[in-house]
Amino acid sequence: MSRKPERIKRRFAALAKEGRAGLVTFITAGDPDPDISAAIIRGLPGAGADIIELGMPFTDPMADGPAIQEASLRALAAGQTMRRTLAMVRDFRTHDDDTPIVLMGYYNPIYVYGVDSFAEDAANAGVDGLIIVDMPPEEDAELREPAARAGIDFVRLTTPTSDDARLPTLMRAASGFVYYVSITGVTGTRSAETSSVADAVARIRKYTDLPLAIGFGIKTPEQAANIARVADAAVVGSAIVDRIASAVADGAGSAHDPVQSVLQFVDSLARGVRQARQNPVKEVAPS
Repeated sequence: MSRKPERIKRRFAALAKEGRAGLVTFITAGDPDPDISAAIIRGLPGAGADIIELGMPFTDPMADGPAIQEASLRALAAGQTMRRTLAMVRDFRTHDDDTPIVLMGYYNPIYVYGVDSFAEDAANAGVDGLIIVDMPPEEDAELREPAARAGIDFVRLTTPTSDDARLPTLMRAASGFVYYVSITGVTGTRSAETSSVADAVARIRKYTDLPLAIGFGIKTPEQAANIARVADAAVVGSAIVDRIASAVADGAGSAHDPVQSVLQFVDSLARGVRQARQNPVKEVAPS
């Protein structure tokens, strides 16, 4: 088993020392093809991503909206597998040994791979955390415990419907950080109001000392900045995946290169997040 590098803990400690929130970026591994996906991943830290969430493609991603569902299908059609996803992480680590990588997705591909083998291989590749959207805490020990032995954090999800009776169970055995899903429903469909997110953050903090990242529905630098004022990190996924889809739709030879399109957008998000606590709140109407 791999020694625990604690990249997530170190990154949030560094962010706290800087007095700012972090930017967490999501893309689906292998979308739209392995080469472009790998180039995007390598470029994300330089564009301002503090943590990378890497989606594990799955045929039935029902917690996700159309953008990420289509990204999974593109990646699978291009030949992406779990082994290729871990190979992408391993390749990334030859260039960057500091930026945390969290794999996000569903349990089925991990189960098929073999839980113990997956935990060991993921740790050896350089994976730092897991977010498994379809494993409630009552049923996640079969993956959480092997992951912990391998030194991989198990990030728990909480939602607007997680009440004070449920939150202690969700926070128990969580590690790395906590991911607050700021809306009910699937990814990429609408945005939460900053005031409601701030109330949720205050409530969740009563039950955990872990950093709190907020995601779902963040589409612009202004929205990311508003979240960065009240949380430890803002998570952007569908809006980034949409950039990839648009470039793919434009076709080969288009001026809209998917790598540059994504990295330029991430740069704008990062500037919003990094400047957030220096500027007053600018409420952006939910969409």
